[in-house]
Amino acid sequence: MTSETELLSLLRRAADALERLAPCAAPPLDLEAADCFVFAPPSGLTPVPRVNRVDFELLRGIDRSRDILLDNTERFAAGLPANNALLWGARGMGKSSLVKAVHAKVNSSRGERTALKLIEVHREDIDDLPQLMTMLRDLPFPILLFCDDLSFDHDDTSYKSLKAALDGGVEGRPENVLFYATSNRRHLLPRNMMENEQSTAINPSEAVEEKVSLSDRFGLWLGFHKCSQDDYLAMVDGYLAAAGIDLEPAEMRRDALEWSTTRGSRSGRVAYQYVTDLAGRLGRSLTR
Repeated sequence: MTSETELLSLLRRAADALERLAPCAAPPLDLEAADCFVFAPPSGLTPVPRVNRVDFELLRGIDRSRDILLDNTERFAAGLPANNALLWGARGMGKSSLVKAVHAKVNSSRGERTALKLIEVHREDIDDLPQLMTMLRDLPFPILLFCDDLSFDHDDTSYKSLKAALDGGVEGRPENVLFYATSNRRHLLPRNMMENEQSTAINPSEAVEEKVSLSDRFGLWLGFHKCSQDDYLAMVDGYLAAAGIDLEPAEMRRDALEWSTTRGSRSGRVAYQYVTDLAGRLGRSLTR
C-alpha cells in the first residue's frame, strides 16, 4: 500500500509537471516601446521600429479621401467621436499607404504621452480580435487597429468575430480603439458567397443581410478608383521630386507612360515602381 508520504510526493510531482505544461503568463502590453506594432496572437504585440510608409504629402490623386481620413483620425486621437473606416477599391491606389501616412501625420503634432498607436492585425488573426480589444480597453493611448487587404472566402466564418469586435457584444468597441481596413471589395465578401447563401437559405434576404451587415459596421467608406493619366503623371512627378531626380518633362512623360502601358494599369503603386526602376538605372538612391 502506498504510504501518505509517497502519495504526497507523487502529487507534488504531478503538480510540478502540470505547471511546466501550463502556458506562460502573457507579459503586460507595453505600448510605450513604439508607435507601431504587429499583433502576435494570442496576446502579444511586436514593436515595429521603422514603418514602411510614404509621406502624406506624396499621396496624389486621392485628395478627398486623404483629407476625410485625416480629419476622422485627428478627431479620434483628440478623444472626439470618430468612425471605423473601410478603404475599398482599385489595387495600388494608396489605400494602405494612406492609413500609415495619416498615422504619421497625426503623430507629428502630438507628444509621446498622447501618441496615436497603430497596430496591424493580419487577416488570419481576425478570430483573436475581440480578445485583443479587451486587452486594449484600459490602456491610456488612442489605438488604431489596421487590417490590410481584408476579405473573406467561401465558408469562412471569422467575419463574425470582426462583426462582434466592431460593434457587437454587451461591452461594445472600446472608446480608445478604432478599426481601419483596406479591401478590393466594397462588401468584403465574394458575390458567389452571398449568392450561395441566398439560394440555400429559407429566407434568402435574411442570409444576404447577415453578410452585407459586416460592411455596415464601418461608418466611413472611402472608395479608390483607377486614376487618370494626369493623376498618374502627377504621382510620378511627386516621387521624382522627393527622390531629388531631375528629368526633362517630355522624357519623363514618355518614359512613365511607356512603363504604365507595359504594366497594363495606372496607379500610385505603378508610379512608385517606375521611379524605383528609374533611380536604379541612374545609380541613385531612393528615399522613401
